[in-house]
Amino acid sequence: MRILITNDDGINAPGLEVTQEIAEKLAGPGGEVWTVAPAFEQSGVGHCISYTQPMMVSQMSTRRYAVQGSPADCVLAAIHDIMKGALPDLVLSGVNRGNNSAENAVYSGTVGAAMEAALQGVPAIALSQYYGPDNRDLDDQFDAARQHGLDTVQRLLDKGVWEREDYGIFYNVNFPPVAASAVKGLRATRQGVRRDMGFGVKPQSSPSGRQFLWVTGAPQNQQTADGSDADMNLKGYISVTPMRADLTAHDILESLKAIE
Repeated sequence: MRILITNDDGINAPGLEVTQEIAEKLAGPGGEVWTVAPAFEQSGVGHCISYTQPMMVSQMSTRRYAVQGSPADCVLAAIHDIMKGALPDLVLSGVNRGNNSAENAVYSGTVGAAMEAALQGVPAIALSQYYGPDNRDLDDQFDAARQHGLDTVQRLLDKGVWEREDYGIFYNVNFPPVAASAVKGLRATRQGVRRDMGFGVKPQSSPSGRQFLWVTGAPQNQQTADGSDADMNLKGYISVTPMRADLTAHDILESLKAIE
């Protein structure tokens, strides 16, 4: 198996090392693991691509490349240049430092890379590690992802639904904010929403008098709907959420017949 790994935390991020471990075990002795990841952190860029400017690609070592661009750029670079002629069988994106449950998935570069892979017709899984008081002080904050990542990905490959048609399925996986030994299991979930949470901005003046804005978030332990991704994560479960790039609100199409 040929596996491409990427992330949005940058090529030197510790979470990418966890994904490398998972991918190497999954690929086996006869397989290949290719790393094409951002040269610098790209958190929060979503499905952004560098459409108006070129991106520099640097080979770091055998099958390891750094791209001065977004996670989605990395997937494009791998599929259409670096791995051209021998495409990956699977794309793994992550393991992200922090959760990409609920509304975070919309902003996530980790999810954006998996989305781009799906649009290119390649099976893809985004992997993220939720942080909280039960795991942020562990020696290995990625303990849950490291210990349960391989089994989770293998189960998805064996039993998941994989569509390679227009807007094919990709998966968003979030490991709970607990030690690996405290993980209760795996649950298929829908995307939740933290109703009282939203991104905002905080103004700040520099010593020179220039005005800047910092983007602000909110606590990640707010409850979401029962059975949704963040809800199950906070209850100690790995969440697996099937996603598509299709943004159509199919549930209201029939109601819009009145405007025709």
